Amino acid sequence: MSATARAARYPTSFMTYRVILDHQFVGFNSARVLAYVLTVWVVASSGGSCQHTLWTWLIFLGGNATLFPPWEQNGRRVKRAIATSAANAVMCTGVARDIAWTRL
Repeated sequence: MSATARAARYPTSFMTYRVILDHQFVGFNSARVLAYVLTVWVVASSGGSCQHTLWTWLIFLGGNATLFPPWEQNGRRVKRAIATSAANAVMCTGVARDIAWTRL
């Protein structure tokens, strides 16, 4: 559906709401990626992971890796939420890998 068709179909308040949600989604997921990168950097550079629990990061990984419901609901097409969850799962894998590596 084009932007013009959406604007004709939905009231302005709903479109404003969607824009705000989209900005929040991008903002918070950008912050998550920054947090992942910083965590990987701290664990890798310090060689210690005593302040990070492997189980927590594995749970985060599992939560982000549950892509099948949105994948099926979107006709098996990659949408932004699916791509974001996949990227977050990859980053969680990196953090979990570094935590496990420092504990070997």
